[in-house]
Amino acid sequence: MIFDFHRHGSLRIWCGQASIILEFHKNLRRAQKMMRVIFVIYFGVACLITGVQFLTEYFKTQDSILTELKQLEETVKGPISTSLWQFDNKQLDVLIDGLVTMPIIEGVDIRDNQGNIIVSTRIYGLDSEPFSIFETKEDLVWTLNGENIALGTMVLYSSSKVVLDRVWFGFVLIAITATIKLSVLFWLFVWAFNRYLALPLKELMSQVGEVQLSHTLSNRITLSNFDDNELNQLQEHMNAMLTRMEEDRQRLLNQEKSKREWLEKAVTERTAELQILNEQLKDVATKDSLTGVLNRGNFFETAQHLFLLSQRQHSPASFILMDLDYFKLINDKYGHFIGDHVLIHFTQTIQGLLRKSDLIGRVGGEEFALFLPDAGIDEAYEIASKIRQAIKASTVEIDDQTVTYTVSQGIESVGPDDHSIVQLYKRADVKLYQAKDKGRDFVEI
Repeated sequence: MIFDFHRHGSLRIWCGQASIILEFHKNLRRAQKMMRVIFVIYFGVACLITGVQFLTEYFKTQDSILTELKQLEETVKGPISTSLWQFDNKQLDVLIDGLVTMPIIEGVDIRDNQGNIIVSTRIYGLDSEPFSIFETKEDLVWTLNGENIALGTMVLYSSSKVVLDRVWFGFVLIAITATIKLSVLFWLFVWAFNRYLALPLKELMSQVGEVQLSHTLSNRITLSNFDDNELNQLQEHMNAMLTRMEEDRQRLLNQEKSKREWLEKAVTERTAELQILNEQLKDVATKDSLTGVLNRGNFFETAQHLFLLSQRQHSPASFILMDLDYFKLINDKYGHFIGDHVLIHFTQTIQGLLRKSDLIGRVGGEEFALFLPDAGIDEAYEIASKIRQAIKASTVEIDDQTVTYTVSQGIESVGPDDHSIVQLYKRADVKLYQAKDKGRDFVEI
């Protein structure tokens, strides 16, 4: 009886051991499969969310760059229109070179009204062309006598490279953070798996082995007690971890917003600086540094435009060439410092006698020229006479010195056979020498 009991008891123990081990193996395989599925789903969702965040930020940044390009076009279209109107290729090249140095610009096109390219610049080569290029267009016009004259269009290009340069750092941070958090979560699952499945299974196997080796029925398999709410505790830990993930994400978004605001402020400040520099370059390129009137090159260029316009409109126009009498004697007697002030005094005095449409330029040391649109020979003579009388009646007082001076003038009007402003200049120069031959302080028609 005792033998049978022990034999049957051992058989029951072996059967019980086999069934328990088999059941736990099944549960272990299910848990491993469930963990793999959970992590695959979580990884896929994380990749999807990260990809959506990246695309959202990419298109948002692209819209921001387009806005900046529009603002930049508004800033530079005036100087570029001026350069096109004045055929100032040097000034246009300087403006284009300044544009392509900006970090958001990949290329610039200037086209005429027929769409033909005047200037085309790219900072990338054919072998390094970005996979996505976007652009903004702005019409270039010149306002003359209240009318807008179409000059062409300006196209500014940017690319995916500029957008990626802005969003890449934030995207890498998000990807690294997601990877770290995924790793932490993975190890938490491994710990939970070992704690609640692997360790209890080992304890079970150990106790089964002890029962088997004892040859008695007194020993029992007694597993450590586990509370029913541990899954709830795990859920609380995961919620706490998600809260930390959301806090980290919000912190990254705030950091990215601060960096974006800083970049926008830096771009605004840089644009303002470039605008100031463009204005300074425009003054240097077009104006005489001493008197502030147009220099010789810009005067003849602008006067040529006005000359052609007057011919198209069949309106009169006149040219006055002026030379300060005995100016070399003023420099020799009083010095070049006072001579410079005489030149400044001359330009300031005659500007008050001119119309807004009249063009004045310094074409030589003490030689000045006027182009008078919509003014016949009689009206030009009247203006020249006022200038002669005003200069003769004025004095320059500086450093306890009183200087008086006069001016001689030669006048020519546009004729039907004239084709350029140079022809008027040459004839007015002859009249100017005739005025000097007549004793100076004279207006020769």
